[in-house]
Amino acid sequence: MGVLSKNDVGEQGLQLPASSRSALTRLVRQPWLWCILLLASGVRFYGFTTSAIWCDEGSSLMLSDYSLPGIWFHAAHDVHPPLYFMLLHGWIALFGDSLVSIRTLSVLPGIATVLLGIWLVRLIATQRAALLAGLLLALLPIAVRYSQEVRMYSLLGMWLIAATIALVYWVKAPHKSRYLAVYTVLMAAAFYTHYFTAFCVIAHWLYLLLSGRSTGWLIKRPAWWLANAVIVLLFLPWLPGLIDLLQHMDELKAGGDVGWEPAVDARSLPAMMWQFLLQDEGDNLPWPLFWLAPLSLCAGIVWMAVRDATPNKFRTLVATYTLVPILAIFALSFISPLFIERYLMFAALGLPLLAGIAIDHLLKHRRALAIALLALFIGTETVGLRSNFSDEADHFDRLVERVNQQFQPGDRIVVSDLFWYFSYVYYNKTGFQPMLYTPPLEDGASGRPNDYGFGTLVNAHGKKIYVDRLSDLQPGTGRIWLISSKVQPDDFSTIPAHWHKAQDLAVDDTQARLYLTCTAAECGRQPERSQLDASANP
Repeated sequence: MGVLSKNDVGEQGLQLPASSRSALTRLVRQPWLWCILLLASGVRFYGFTTSAIWCDEGSSLMLSDYSLPGIWFHAAHDVHPPLYFMLLHGWIALFGDSLVSIRTLSVLPGIATVLLGIWLVRLIATQRAALLAGLLLALLPIAVRYSQEVRMYSLLGMWLIAATIALVYWVKAPHKSRYLAVYTVLMAAAFYTHYFTAFCVIAHWLYLLLSGRSTGWLIKRPAWWLANAVIVLLFLPWLPGLIDLLQHMDELKAGGDVGWEPAVDARSLPAMMWQFLLQDEGDNLPWPLFWLAPLSLCAGIVWMAVRDATPNKFRTLVATYTLVPILAIFALSFISPLFIERYLMFAALGLPLLAGIAIDHLLKHRRALAIALLALFIGTETVGLRSNFSDEADHFDRLVERVNQQFQPGDRIVVSDLFWYFSYVYYNKTGFQPMLYTPPLEDGASGRPNDYGFGTLVNAHGKKIYVDRLSDLQPGTGRIWLISSKVQPDDFSTIPAHWHKAQDLAVDDTQARLYLTCTAAECGRQPERSQLDASANP
């Protein structure tokens, strides 16, 4: 990546908007801005309802179904703060819980983040740099992907880019406390959205420390310390829940809500950079490309920060915002694995912003190289988007719909584990509350979820829904649906000998089996039917 020389400082500085009002006004008057936002909207709405709701999304929906006090309580026992779920609760009350509605709540912050990214770059560089950054951000595969999930990652990115803009305005006008007030509110909102906001805070503090005489003195200003103290005060109501959660990490690990993250090694860092851009860890790439491209990208970011000679060193701010969380979480993951793509999405948003600034600079001095880098970046993102859109969609909804159609009064439904349970509840239209299979562990201990992690969402109904042994189910009408994955060994390890399979439906990696628990004469049992690929006949 290129950097600005001292000779460029005056030229760039003269082009910086003087106020927040003039910056935003100038932007919205630009036709190219609306073209980029239209592009960002198109790629985020494209196919955003193709894939079925998966486990994490289903847990979001189940948590948001509680009252606001209930969301506060259960989120305190889960691994994420409550703000996103509260917003989802209100959104569903207004617009319903259709797939279009609930995923739009993530699409809209994703589009807004593209606008904010353009705004941020326009504040610190030229209009052309803002255009290039906006184009690259609109196409960033990781940003597109998590703008299509019923989770909080898109919202978090919007809060943190907006907070970084507020910080830029305050650095440029330290006497205007309203910018710090906006920064405080946005950072507090981000903390109530995801705990990894802390890494953005570290990046902002490091920026002020590393920027030397230009802005380093601002870190000593009482207003800065007061703003950060207010952020802490605003977060205090949530602190008891967070402390309680940290004290019950064993329960979270037992439920698989934490501790599932894979261990990291030296390859994890370049693999993560490829994930941001390709939505693929790059295992099939030639090893020189696998290593050199991501490491060159990181080196370029460091070079931009080191050689930053612009007023207030705002390139350094974007560089630290991007690289510090990635490297910090990578390092911490050698102690406790946390290096997960979606957790780092907010930091990845800085990559296209820095690329736009660097390409803009190179266009003045090395035009051919700049055009080549732009084409390479867009080409890589296009491959990543194609991977996003061409991935085989999960059609679990089709399986549930088949059960909905064939369900009879008195039937019971047992789901093999929580991974499928939350998704099943969303698509279930039978009026029967699905039950959850909770077989004892190998050591004889209970296999039921505890009160932390996903378990907090179902434990209140445990007496109704937990099934420790299939043989414990009363015969009833004799029809029981078993929902599980097709992976062997069977999730339902022991099926009573007197049960008779009447039907077998399969969609992708999941299956629904209908068993009759009574004799053929009692149930009027019909021959077993098998539909091995219901997804082919939706």
